Amino acid sequence: MNNNATGLGNDSAPNQITEKQLSSGSSPSGQDEQGHYHNENYGKSSETVSFLGLTGVRLNLLIAICAGVGFVLFGYDQGVMGSLLTLPPFRMAFPQIDITTPSAGDDPRLKGNPHNSSLQGATIGIYEIGCFMGAVSCIIWGNTLGRRRMIWIGSIMMLIGAILQVCSGEPGSEHGRMAMLWIGRIIAGIGNGQHTSTSECSPPHNRGMLIMIEGSLISFGIMISYWVDFALYWAWKSNPNGPHANASWQVPIAFQIVLIIPTFLTIWMPESPRWLLLRGREQEARRVLSALDCVPLNDASIDLHVIEIKQSLELSASASAKDMLKQGPNHNFHRVALGFVIQMFQQICGINLITYYAGTIFEQSIGLKPVESRILAACNGTEYFMASILAIFMIERVGRRKLMIWCALGMACTMGILCALLSHSALKMPTTDYDPSAAQNKKPAIAACVFLFIFNTFFAIGWLGMTWLYPAECTPLSIRAQANGVSTSANWLFNFMVVMITPVAFANIHNYTYLIFAVINLLMVPASWWIFPETAGRSLEEMDSIFARSSKWNPYSAVRIERETPRRYDKHGQLKEPLVSDTEQLEPVESLNRAYQ
Repeated sequence: MNNNATGLGNDSAPNQITEKQLSSGSSPSGQDEQGHYHNENYGKSSETVSFLGLTGVRLNLLIAICAGVGFVLFGYDQGVMGSLLTLPPFRMAFPQIDITTPSAGDDPRLKGNPHNSSLQGATIGIYEIGCFMGAVSCIIWGNTLGRRRMIWIGSIMMLIGAILQVCSGEPGSEHGRMAMLWIGRIIAGIGNGQHTSTSECSPPHNRGMLIMIEGSLISFGIMISYWVDFALYWAWKSNPNGPHANASWQVPIAFQIVLIIPTFLTIWMPESPRWLLLRGREQEARRVLSALDCVPLNDASIDLHVIEIKQSLELSASASAKDMLKQGPNHNFHRVALGFVIQMFQQICGINLITYYAGTIFEQSIGLKPVESRILAACNGTEYFMASILAIFMIERVGRRKLMIWCALGMACTMGILCALLSHSALKMPTTDYDPSAAQNKKPAIAACVFLFIFNTFFAIGWLGMTWLYPAECTPLSIRAQANGVSTSANWLFNFMVVMITPVAFANIHNYTYLIFAVINLLMVPASWWIFPETAGRSLEEMDSIFARSSKWNPYSAVRIERETPRRYDKHGQLKEPLVSDTEQLEPVESLNRAYQ
């Protein structure tokens, strides 16, 4: 076999591990003709490598924190921009996207126009287009530059984007300020897309919990943005005509820089062992595995990890993007479509409507003063984050399907109730000016406020982190990278679509916008029941077997077969009964050894 054809390079052929060595737990030693490292002659074989003085759990925790910053930043940007749209200094700096109709007592410079709704939606949504471009760039250049360099490039781009957005409020023409804001948001989005374009590998019994933690980081970022907005609101409120009024929106945007700083720690952290082996740098990969697992360099588990990674790399190299469009024996297209659909469902359910307009609904419906509405919006974001923590503990106990189905039903009901309640209140469209006379019928509006909290709860538990988890669980390893790129792209594109049309919908059909999302969520209930098989506690091998036995034309057959198939692992992740014999399990390893001989 040509090693270069696999993309592994000359130094990436797997070590010759025999069946006897695997079964006994011993590891090979010495160095073969091609110079591959074996434990006996590899430096201080009993040494345990560390990075920044950390190994094992502590090192993994630091890596997880730095990687999770991308999700915090994504959530932060969603929340902070939605709040800034309601702020008079921001509206004066960018009148082209001010859709608020001026009322008595407003600054005469505020000339909001509902017809600006399309441009406002595009300005907010352009960030998602940048994220999409960043995710695509990872697919194109990720294997060349490596995970660590991609994070660094993403951090630098986010830093540049944040600076451009802050500086866009400086004196100049309206069109010049708007152009700088757009450029800054696109660049920041590209950087964040590079941060969040990642996959997770963990044991089947706690994989859901770990990825749900990543999902909760998005809501954590939203919560921070609401409280930062509330704190900086006083920079304008204390002196509306003062020289520092613009700080009320510039500082919240600049606060992203504080969140970016931890990502620069990656320069001192280990590179991905998968990427190192892909580039033929086996010696470095072994050092990384030693640090991550907190085991000596001569530990047998490192040899097994190297073999497993090389097997997965060869399997990935054997597939192409075209294979995603083919069913084949593994039902590739079916499984890629599931990842695409679940990402689409998450974005079209209406969560972005709540994220961007919660503060304005509180203010206009209930008649609260701007400061009080911001406090309530911040509390809403805090409750959103707390609900996402519940998902961490529920995901493995309840399962994926039940959470998706019941939470979609809950979201449909709350959206329908919101439409009904707001039809009988004073709210006609989101505006930001405090007008006590607008809240003539407070009781329905107060009830609607409660259901905004309830909607966030359903979404946080059932759908917030689910879309980052499910595609990785149902996609075959051979097309994992390409499939993750497709599903992530669906997230960004439908996110842009919803953010783009929401202001337009409110400007034209007002509170009936909620009815549209109620219908969408209601349709998601039978769709989720019909097409999504349960993946909780299932290994990738089990899912491969389930899809291989399902019908090519009936999506529900995979659901039915999964329900009828006994589980190999118990709730603690312990193997109950092997799926294949030991000889069959060793066959792929032996075939690889023979192929490289």
